[in-house]
Amino acid sequence: MDPELLTVFKLPFAEQQSFFKDKLNIPTRKWDDLWKDQHAKGFMVAGAYKADLLADFRSAVDKAVAKGTTLEKFRKDFDNIVAKHGWSYNGSRNWRSEIIYSTNVRQAYNAGRWAQLTDPEQLEVLPYLTYKHGDSKHPRPHHLAWDGITLPHDDPWWNDHFPQNGWGCKCRVYGSTKKEYEAAKAAGKGEAPPSPIDPATGEPIGIDKGFGFNIGKAWQEQTHDILAGKLASWPADIGAAAMKEMSIPARKVIEENYEAFLAKTITADKPAGEFAMLGALTETEITFLDAKGKKPDSAGLVIGDKIIVGAKAARHELAGDALTDNEWKNLPAAVHPAERVLYDKTDGNILFVMPSEDEPRNIKVTVKTDFYEKKLKQKINSVRSVFKVGASALDDRTRYEVIR
Repeated sequence: MDPELLTVFKLPFAEQQSFFKDKLNIPTRKWDDLWKDQHAKGFMVAGAYKADLLADFRSAVDKAVAKGTTLEKFRKDFDNIVAKHGWSYNGSRNWRSEIIYSTNVRQAYNAGRWAQLTDPEQLEVLPYLTYKHGDSKHPRPHHLAWDGITLPHDDPWWNDHFPQNGWGCKCRVYGSTKKEYEAAKAAGKGEAPPSPIDPATGEPIGIDKGFGFNIGKAWQEQTHDILAGKLASWPADIGAAAMKEMSIPARKVIEENYEAFLAKTITADKPAGEFAMLGALTETEITFLDAKGKKPDSAGLVIGDKIIVGAKAARHELAGDALTDNEWKNLPAAVHPAERVLYDKTDGNILFVMPSEDEPRNIKVTVKTDFYEKKLKQKINSVRSVFKVGASALDDRTRYEVIR
C-alpha cells in the first residue's frame, strides 16, 4: 500500500467522516446505476443489491473511514462478508476489495477536503487552489500535466477536474495564497487548460467515464431529488429496495415535487402533458408480480396531469366520485405504502386502496405496470385512474386477489 494513501486513511477528519455518514445505502447491480454526483449521496457496491449485504459493506467501509483502518484489515472484513452472504462478484478478491476500499475512502477524503478548502475563513487566507499530481508509478499524462495548475477556488475548471479524476487516481488539491497564484501564472500554470470532451467517455480528456464532477460540491449542494427520480428507470427490485432504504428523504422529495406539480395542474384548464412521481411499488408487490410472470421493469409509480384535469377528471366530478383537493394533495403519502393492494385478474392492473374523507367510501388508484408512455418515450408504472368507490366494491375475490 502506498504511503500517501496510508496517510489519507490514517488521518480521518471531521468533514471526511461527515461526508460518508451522510450517504444512504443504495442497492445497485452496476456501478453506473448511480451516476456522477449521485455518488455524493448514495453508498453502493456494484452488484450488492440485497439490503443486509449492502449494510455489512457499509459498516466495513464506515470503519475504514472513521478509524483509518488499513486495506488488509478491510480485506478481512470483505472476506467475512462474502462468506456470510455467499456473494458472487466480478474480478479477483484483491482487486475488488481494493476498489471498494480505496474509492470510497479517497472520495470521502476529497469531499471533506473541498469543504475545508472552501470554508470562508480558509478562503480569506488561501483563496486559490493548486492541483497536485499523486506521484503514481504509472502517471496519467494529463494528470501529470495538470500538476501545479493554480486557479481561484470558484474557477469552473474545478467543477469537473477536482479529484478523483479516475479509477485509482491519487491526485489532490491544496489551498494557495495570492503570491503563490502569481508565481503559478508566471510559470504558465495560472490559467485553466483547454478541456476538450473525449467522445468515447463524454468527459474532458484525461478524466475517466463517470468521474467528471466535483464530489465536494455535489455533497454540499445535492439533495435526494436525483436519487428519488431514479425510481422510474432503476430495475424494479433495485428501485423498491432503494425506496425502502431512503424512505424518509425520498418520500419527502416525491411529496414536494408532486405538490408543485399538483399546484400547477389544478389551476390549468387542460392537461399540459406533465408527469410526477407518486411513489413506488414495494418488494411485496414486485415479488407478487414476478410470481405471475409480470415483473415490471421499474418500481416508480408515475401520474400524469390528465388524471387530475381534463375529460376523465370531469367525468368523475360529474359522477360525484372525484377526490377533494386535500385528498389529491395527500395522495403520495397514502399510496406508499397503501392500506390495501389488490391485483385485478381481468386486466393485470394493480389497485391501491385507501380510506377517503367521506368513509365508508375508499380511494382507488389503478396502476398499469410497464405501460409505454409516448410522451416520456419509456415504459412506466402508469396511474390510469383515481376515484372513489363504495366500501364493498372491491370485495369480489373471484376478480380481485389480495397482495397485501
